[in-house]
Amino acid sequence: MSQPRGIRNNNPGNIEYTGTRWQGLDNPPSDGRFMRFKSPEYGIRALARVLTTYQTKHGLDYIGGIIQRWAPSHENNSAAYAGFVADRLGVRATDRIDVQARMPELVEAIISYENGQQPYSMATINRGVSMA
Repeated sequence: MSQPRGIRNNNPGNIEYTGTRWQGLDNPPSDGRFMRFKSPEYGIRALARVLTTYQTKHGLDYIGGIIQRWAPSHENNSAAYAGFVADRLGVRATDRIDVQARMPELVEAIISYENGQQPYSMATINRGVSMA
């Protein structure tokens, strides 16, 4: 059985390709819809940067708001997704969190939900997060 698309693309957050020249993009930079990165750390970096922007630019500091923006309900079951992530972090989807302090856990939960698995060590996740 082949790996999930996000893992194959080193883009475990399944970030769509929009033409933005992200650091660490592979060649070609997309599979047609989703970005492809040279290593998982670059994909994790991109995921962490997007989540940071959600907090700093959009004021999203609770799981429900973050996930609604990340995986809008017109394409996903955002409530189930937010519930999964909140459970992994031990909070309610409406609880405010310190996104930066909880970033590795948040990234790990999103990777798990997006791919149905989380194959990376915490060292790999922390390297990607620290690159952000």
